[in-house]
Amino acid sequence: MRRLLLFRHAKAERSQPGMEDRARKLEERGRKDAAKIGAYMASHALVPDQVMTSPSARTQETWKFAAAAFRTPLKVSEVERLYDATANTILGVVRAAAPATHTLLIVGHNPGLHELATMLVASGDIEARERLREKLPTSGLAIIDFPLDDWGKLHPQCGRLERLVTPKSLAAAS
Repeated sequence: MRRLLLFRHAKAERSQPGMEDRARKLEERGRKDAAKIGAYMASHALVPDQVMTSPSARTQETWKFAAAAFRTPLKVSEVERLYDATANTILGVVRAAAPATHTLLIVGHNPGLHELATMLVASGDIEARERLREKLPTSGLAIIDFPLDDWGKLHPQCGRLERLVTPKSLAAAS
C-alpha cells in the first residue's frame, strides 16, 4: 500500500507591488493553522517517509510550522517542479518517488494539488469526497491511500480518500 498526503500551503500574505510571488510568507493565521495540521499528523501517526515541498516561501514555512510537531527530523526535499505545478506535473513527481517511500507528503499549491486529489480519488467517505470536490482550502490535508506497491503505477481514479483534514474540521471536532 502507498499513502499520499497532499498538504496545501497555509494562508499567505497578499502579493504586494514589486513582490515576487515565491517570496510571499505566511500570515499569523497561516502559521497557527500549519502548526495545528502538523500536530494532528503527529498525533495520528501520519508520519511521511519523504516530504517534498515547493520552493516558495509559503510552502517552506508551512512545512516548518507543521514539522515542529514531530519528535525527529524528517527527510525533506525542495522540488522546483512543484512550484505552480499542474496536476499532471505533480503526478509525475509522485510517480518518481523512491520505491522505499510508502508515505509521501507533498506541500504545494492550488489549483494543482486540488486537481490532482480529485483526479486520483475514486472512493472513500462520501462527505469528505464532496468537501474535497468543492475545494482544498489553505492548510488542507488530503490523505489518499492506494492499493499499489509502486508509485510508478499511480493512475487516475485509483485512490481512496482516507481523510480530509482542515483547520475548520479540526475546530469543529474540538
